[in-house]
Amino acid sequence: MSEQPQPDTSIPGLALPAQAALPAQAALPEQPAEPEHQDVPAQQRWSLPSRMVLAGAAAVLLLATCWHLGTVFLAIAPGNPASHRYSAQISAHVYPEFEQNWQLFAPNPLQDNIAVQARVQTLTAEGGHPQSGWTNLTAHDIAAVRGDLAPSHVDQNQLRRAWDYFSTWHSLPSEDSLGSGGPLSKEYLKRIALQRIGRDWDGSPVNQIQFRIATTPVAGPAWTQAQLKPKTTYQTLQWWVVGDEDYTGLLP
Repeated sequence: MSEQPQPDTSIPGLALPAQAALPAQAALPEQPAEPEHQDVPAQQRWSLPSRMVLAGAAAVLLLATCWHLGTVFLAIAPGNPASHRYSAQISAHVYPEFEQNWQLFAPNPLQDNIAVQARVQTLTAEGGHPQSGWTNLTAHDIAAVRGDLAPSHVDQNQLRRAWDYFSTWHSLPSEDSLGSGGPLSKEYLKRIALQRIGRDWDGSPVNQIQFRIATTPVAGPAWTQAQLKPKTTYQTLQWWVVGDEDYTGLLP
C-alpha cells in the first residue's frame, strides 16, 4: 500500500527562524554556608517546664499585687459588705506596715493631739509594789521625728495607730472588748510600751503596766470658733498584768 502524501501546513512566504542554541549556563557563585545557630522563636528556646515555672511565677505575682491593692483599698474605703466580712484578713495584711491615716472619699484630719503615757508597777524582793512616774511615750516619738529629714514610719505612726486600734475595739472607760480584735489590740499596745520601758524599773521586775491618754484639741485661728487655749483632758486605763510571755520576741 502506497503512503498518502501529507498536506503541507506551512504558511507560504513565512520562514520560521531556526531555534538559537542556548548559551551554556553560567556557573553560579558559591553560596556561603548557613550558620549553625540561627535565631529561633522564644517558645523553642524555653523548655516546657521552664515556661510553666515562669507562667506560675507571673500568676502568683499578679495575684499578690491584686490582693495587696484590694486590701489597702478596702481598708481606706467607706464601710461596705466586703470590708465588713473580711475585716480580719484585711487588718492582718494592712496593719501596721501598710496602714493609711485618712479615709478615701471622706478626708477627716486629726483634730486632737493625743499623747500616750505609761507607768509601771514593780515587785521588790520585800514584797513591795512601787510605781514609776508617767512616761510620755508619744513625746519620745515626736523628739525622734523632729529634725529628721526621713523619719521612720514606726516613730510617726506605730504608737498612735496602736492606741487608735485599741480604742476602736474597746468600749471606754469600761475597757470591754467589742470583738475579736479586742485582745489582740490590747496585747499590741502593751508590747509596744514594754519594748520601750524594758523588763525592770529601778532594779525590780515589772509586773503591771497602766496607760493614760492625754487629749489636747488643736488650737484654731482667731477668726474661727475653735479654742484658742485648749485644755488637756486625761483618760486613765486599768492596770494590766505583765508576764514573761509579753516579752516574747521583743528586742533586748
